[in-house]
Amino acid sequence: MFTGIVTDVGEIATAEGAQGTLKRLRIHASYDPATIALGASIACGGPCLTVVAVGPREGGCWFDVDAAAETLERTTVGDWQSGTRVNLERSLKIGDELGGHIVTGHVDGVATIVGKESITAGDDPWGPTARFVIKAPHALAPFIAEKGSVCLDGTSLTVNSVNNDMFSVLIIPHTLSVTTWGGRQVGDKLNLEVDLMARYAARLADARRAE
Repeated sequence: MFTGIVTDVGEIATAEGAQGTLKRLRIHASYDPATIALGASIACGGPCLTVVAVGPREGGCWFDVDAAAETLERTTVGDWQSGTRVNLERSLKIGDELGGHIVTGHVDGVATIVGKESITAGDDPWGPTARFVIKAPHALAPFIAEKGSVCLDGTSLTVNSVNNDMFSVLIIPHTLSVTTWGGRQVGDKLNLEVDLMARYAARLADARRAE
């Protein structure tokens, strides 16, 4: 379980494996390797992946994760290669602050950035804010609500507006600087996880209609 609050930005060091079956990724991060156990879950750019190997490196650690066929099909992981930067979040511990919203790391589909606007309020010392317009897969659009929560590339965000399968999010200067959002451009693909409560509410409504 996660919150969508990014704690590090990792970099893919190596990506190996057969296309569409199993892909092993080595990720460089700034985490202390002594705090990462084999079998631990880490949200990597959105998907929850299991650590299968870990070791120290200068400035932090490296860890290996395996992405299976389902993950490769539903997410952007299949496109990751050496040099790709990914948002990272360690799994929650009892007593941790729930700063974002409840995130499972189970990606529902891939969304696309279709618009980006830089917003600067006068001589803002904190830097520009950016508004992104995102196109969601048609089947997932009903789960996205204005002022609701959404997880994009592992980042918990508030939906500003919704228009059919398009929605917008506002990224503040801090988030632009400490996540991969600062380098995002129109056309980029994003791992999308809809709000957990919206998913279950829709399933309950479907079940009641079936009755």
